[in-house]
Amino acid sequence: MKIHKMETYALYNKKFSSFALYEGKYGGSCNPYKISSKFQPRNQDMTYVVSLRKWVESFQLDTVSNNSVLLRHIKEGQCYCYDLVCKILHISQVNQDEWMLFVWDGSDAPPLQLQSELETEKDHSLPLQLEPQPLAREALCKFPTIGTILRVSVNQRNVKLNIPSLSPGRWVKFINLMLKVHEGLWFGVLNSSTKVRFVPIEDVMVVERQRDFEKRLSSKFDRMPFTSFPWPIRITEVDDEVEDVPLVTLMDIMTYQQATGKYKCIVRVVAALPWTVKDFRSPDGTYRVRLTLEDPTGRIHAYLYAEDGKVFFEGYPPLDALIRKWNTLLGVAEDGGGGVIKNAPRNPPWVLCCIKSYYLNKNDVWGSRKFRIFDTKLVC
Repeated sequence: MKIHKMETYALYNKKFSSFALYEGKYGGSCNPYKISSKFQPRNQDMTYVVSLRKWVESFQLDTVSNNSVLLRHIKEGQCYCYDLVCKILHISQVNQDEWMLFVWDGSDAPPLQLQSELETEKDHSLPLQLEPQPLAREALCKFPTIGTILRVSVNQRNVKLNIPSLSPGRWVKFINLMLKVHEGLWFGVLNSSTKVRFVPIEDVMVVERQRDFEKRLSSKFDRMPFTSFPWPIRITEVDDEVEDVPLVTLMDIMTYQQATGKYKCIVRVVAALPWTVKDFRSPDGTYRVRLTLEDPTGRIHAYLYAEDGKVFFEGYPPLDALIRKWNTLLGVAEDGGGGVIKNAPRNPPWVLCCIKSYYLNKNDVWGSRKFRIFDTKLVC
């Protein structure tokens, strides 16, 4: 046994050491899931394992740390490492050596500035998610509809992690988890210095997160992004008839039990196609624009089409007035004279809008489901 940097380690020497790894608190098997080549089982081994399983039931690792943060406390900038206490919601295998963990702590990660240029949207669209393929609806519907779901990348070539032990529903503490940004989305990366510890549901950190989440559920502002308080800037307006309709998140919309519906939410418009104002209408004058909407729970594509587009843009305003409004909506940086600052990051504001869902093919309702913005005006 060795001590290094105030941590205790079991040092394995290939010449004379041997080991066996057994499932812990939640295990029932008498067989180790991994052994060394020199391991020889003994009659008393299972006595020790059973005793340890009983002991760990009442053992509580000290997870209370000044370094542990909520996702809403992470900061944009260079790569940082944090200690996070999260619940594992889902695990998927990206390829032979890479896995992705979907974790959640009930809070909203802060919105990010976007480095991408609007004109790249046609050939290189902002992704709706970090995983190569979107999750099946069955998996998505098991996720909480409030709070950011952080993707954590695990490359087994660089980091050895016992993936089978990380079952959905378990709480873990990531120590020294590196957080990065890709295409305006937060994600975590396990590296050689990252540690993963299981946390019992009775732990004070877990109890606090569950309590904060339940408190948020009981509030009438529960679906508002944390950074949009006390209310979004008046850039858009919705129809008076939906003023009292409760707010929902984009995850609420994506997991709604019916394919069709109408919703009100607070989002950011992070991309558009086409991106130039002069191309918003077809030759016959019909508006057709695809927007990429974002909130702390996810991203979707929503369309401005025909009369809904006409309502949104308040008819057919002069080109210069529409450009000014559009730049405000997409967070485009401008100089004092109203000119666009080249290569400056964009920071779209939070806006209120109404969204309706529909489908194109009755034989493939969920596969052909789409979203449109309606009863919303751009008034900035």
